[in-house]
Amino acid sequence: MKPFEGAVLVAGATGRTGRLIVERLQAHGIDFRLFVRSGEKAIEMFGPEIVDRLVIGSVLSDKEVEAAVKNIDAIICAIGGEVTNPEAPPPSAIDRDGVIRLATTAKAAGVTNFVLVSSLAVTRPEHPLNKYGRVLDMKLLGEEGMRELYGEAGFRYTVLRPGGLLDGPPFMHKLKFDKGDRITGTIDRSDVAETAVISLWHPKAMNQTFELIKASDEKVVQDSFEPFFKAL
Repeated sequence: MKPFEGAVLVAGATGRTGRLIVERLQAHGIDFRLFVRSGEKAIEMFGPEIVDRLVIGSVLSDKEVEAAVKNIDAIICAIGGEVTNPEAPPPSAIDRDGVIRLATTAKAAGVTNFVLVSSLAVTRPEHPLNKYGRVLDMKLLGEEGMRELYGEAGFRYTVLRPGGLLDGPPFMHKLKFDKGDRITGTIDRSDVAETAVISLWHPKAMNQTFELIKASDEKVVQDSFEPFFKAL
């Protein structure tokens, strides 16, 4: 299966999941740009050669988002509110309004492909995480706004809802993909990153929203995610 051809903007590229998404884009030989709030942090993380790929800004700014989506073919959005930081913007500003602003501006600029990293349990308002600024509710509203925009003919989207995020070694577990927000569990960020990148072109990821977790703690080196996509 042929990898994605075109330039991919990674929003939230200096986050723990975003950094791994960038690494997987590099591994697949896919052109990319980084939309980040701190250029210094990005250079420290990826090296000085990343400078020409940086767009500095925030999803809170219409003007900065407009600059970020120019000459881009796809977006992988891995932004998320800092729910335990009282000085940070609330989840409503990032996980809802920021995602919708990015999707709205990207679509208007002709960006045809949008991959959004959301969260397991967004349809469960009673979940304990929701006490932090109703973050799961905000993520669900962000999903819905993006799907409404990118569900039209000529566009495509994928929404990933990973379980609890871990910082384990890459591609070392069997995964489970499911739909309907019925499962619970954890998953390594590296596997989420690989799934996000593959979703850019995999036919079974097109216009899909699905959950993903580790199927077990058994360690196995995965050379293909095809069996997991087949479950969809």
